Amino acid sequence: MSRINTNVASLIAQHKLARSNESMAVRLQRLSTGLRINRGADDPAGLIVSERLRSELKGLTQAIDNSERASSVISTTEGYLAEVADLLNSISALIVNSANTGGVSKEEIAANQLQIDSAIESITRISNTGSFAGLQLLNGSLAYVTSGIASSALTGVTVHGVQFGTNSTVPVAVEVIQSAQTGRLFLSAVSGSLVSSVTLEIAGNTGVQTMSFVSGTPLSAVVAAVNTVRDTTGVSAYLDVPSNQTSGMWFNSATFGSDAFVSVRRIGSSFPSFQTYLASGGTATQRDTGRDVGAIVNGALATGDGTRVSLNSPSLALDLDLSVSFATLVNGTASNFNITAGGATFQLGPALTTTQQVGIGIQSVAASRVGGTTTTSGRFFLESIKSGQPNSLLAGRTREANAILNNAITEISSMRGRLGAFERNTLQTNARSLQIGLENIMASESKIRDADFAVETAALSRAQIQQQAGTSVLATANASAQGVLRLLQQ
Repeated sequence: MSRINTNVASLIAQHKLARSNESMAVRLQRLSTGLRINRGADDPAGLIVSERLRSELKGLTQAIDNSERASSVISTTEGYLAEVADLLNSISALIVNSANTGGVSKEEIAANQLQIDSAIESITRISNTGSFAGLQLLNGSLAYVTSGIASSALTGVTVHGVQFGTNSTVPVAVEVIQSAQTGRLFLSAVSGSLVSSVTLEIAGNTGVQTMSFVSGTPLSAVVAAVNTVRDTTGVSAYLDVPSNQTSGMWFNSATFGSDAFVSVRRIGSSFPSFQTYLASGGTATQRDTGRDVGAIVNGALATGDGTRVSLNSPSLALDLDLSVSFATLVNGTASNFNITAGGATFQLGPALTTTQQVGIGIQSVAASRVGGTTTTSGRFFLESIKSGQPNSLLAGRTREANAILNNAITEISSMRGRLGAFERNTLQTNARSLQIGLENIMASESKIRDADFAVETAALSRAQIQQQAGTSVLATANASAQGVLRLLQQ
């Protein structure tokens, strides 16, 4: 057909050339940005998925940074605690030296007391000054806050971790379901005295002693003799009914729990009728062991150790020191208190959910807070062994001071171990697992959004060829209308 008003071939060539130009523009854009998806029109569904993946990548990256920051905080805290442990060990040597009163003068004991005072002040100073980027670590700022604790039932409460979730407080209920017991042996004496001479081997958790008694020794004298060496044997004694020697007597382990025991064994053939029993009129035996307390904390069975119970669950981790009266009585009544605030919360995952947050409590290590030891005179802490305090060396209380110090050393060691386990088993493993997730999600996002240069360069070459061909064809199409002029010239 020979028409000049409408050049269909030219229109087709123009359309195809425009498509080739558009394709080449897309290839050039992808090659210049390195992205396959630069705008929603490139791949709407792919853009949605890749944006979600990018959001997850940002969260994972920050979660890894959070884990590394938390690890730095814990490492710094553990470093301060190491210094506290060194100071406590130096105090231990001074207490042992001061107990050698036969070879140490009062002036040396006073000098040792001055060193102890200085070390205790240093411990409190570390507690007040230990910080990380302005965050106080050991002054109790990161410890959990409790309220409503009944001291008659709970003499010590240490909260290690709590998941508050959406709650402002966490109630805690502690119920004893199995009473704590000491190892006990009963000796009956209707006459109130030993009827024959006897040599006894008395053994407990701390050692063994052999004691000899002659015929006619009253039970009160036996009780006094056993109690004289109770720090050596770990066994004490008392009359079943005070001031009534005919009621019989008890040999009793100094501590509660399954590790505590008492053994009373007759040595030799003398006094063949000597026999101890589990109870008056009970089974005859030479040895008895104690029993750990059994308790339920918030419906979960806690681990008992003497009169101390521990619970370690994802939602609640704590240690409780029960009073003797509470730990030895099963009456179905619970002791309640609340955890109201506090603790250090670490965001270890990309989502702000309870399962991706970990709380840990770091108690104060001030001298007035560590070394808690319950005695007949009350509950004392490390502060009580300073000059002018009830358990100072100058007051001659080396035994009590040593017990408090040992508890303080145990507490600091436990804190260091717990923080070390948290860093190694929680923070470091969390960072490694998040890094794996980051790598996999980044690979997935790259597969969706990034440009494949091999594909795009091939497509660019094709578009260039099509553009050149289209330009040539368009020129031909435009020139074809000129053939009409030949018809007019004839």
